[in-house]
Amino acid sequence: MSFSGQIKEELAQVISSPRHCQLAELAALVQFCGHIEEDGSLLVQSENPLVIKKCFTLLKKTFKIETVAKNQMQPQNYRLSVAGADAVRILEALKICDAAGHPVQVPVPYTNVPGDGVHIAGNFMMMRHLTDPVLIKNSCCKRAYLRGCYMAVGSMSDPYKSYHLELVCGLQAQAEQLLKILHDFSLDAKMIVRKKYYVVYMKEGENIADFLNITEAHKALMEFENTRIYKGMRNMVNRKVNCEAANITKTVNAATRQVEDIRLIREKMGLEGLPEPLRQMAYVRLENPQASLGELGKLLDPPVGKSGVNHRLRKLGELAKELKVK
Repeated sequence: MSFSGQIKEELAQVISSPRHCQLAELAALVQFCGHIEEDGSLLVQSENPLVIKKCFTLLKKTFKIETVAKNQMQPQNYRLSVAGADAVRILEALKICDAAGHPVQVPVPYTNVPGDGVHIAGNFMMMRHLTDPVLIKNSCCKRAYLRGCYMAVGSMSDPYKSYHLELVCGLQAQAEQLLKILHDFSLDAKMIVRKKYYVVYMKEGENIADFLNITEAHKALMEFENTRIYKGMRNMVNRKVNCEAANITKTVNAATRQVEDIRLIREKMGLEGLPEPLRQMAYVRLENPQASLGELGKLLDPPVGKSGVNHRLRKLGELAKELKVK
């Protein structure tokens, strides 16, 4: 199972105690997966059976509806249907219709779709409304609403590969409403248009971790944080190894250049004519081509520090450069 699937499986088990929070989560599921059929019944369908199971549980707890038809319409496509007075009662509670079954919201218009605001797809009418602000007024209700949104239209990449969480909306107004709720929790979410959909997404690991905590996906949060720690440690080790390798390469190249300079001086003019500090330094470096500056300083008599060794080797390098010109 993918990490995104694990999150949905965990969220399917989370049921808020207050009824207003249950309604908020149900509103998200109906908004993104619900349809009103021509006979007025409510149809919720999804490729994920967990969405249908969660919707069934919320309907049973909030409306005491026991007779909800669940069946598989097509392979990998599941649906739940509520008809008659129960459907009206649900839509009224979600502030989509009134007690008579008449819409209480002006449908959100589709871009480049003609008509009177009702989009016909097959034999049913797609939901084209925004969740009423009253249903998501409280912070706890917003958390439940985000939980329902992720179950309905959310997905997340494998955190071992990259950090990317997204929620795909069919309408710009729905995406903007979702974006505002995420911003209310100080999450740095953004929106892009991908083909005919509006995608609300987050790419920062810290924001995704906060989202998982907000929606109460605590097991997924722990696994996600463990992955972040592992990747952070691995990157730190890689940087350290690369830095050490670079330092070793730099030291070896410098030692090789110094030995070559001293050999050139020995061939051109000999080492005996050098001042005592430089002559001693030249012999010590030739005898210890792999020694570090600190180790070379300890071999001198009297011992000197790294800065002193570096100064003498630089003098030898300048002398070799002059001899090359001549």
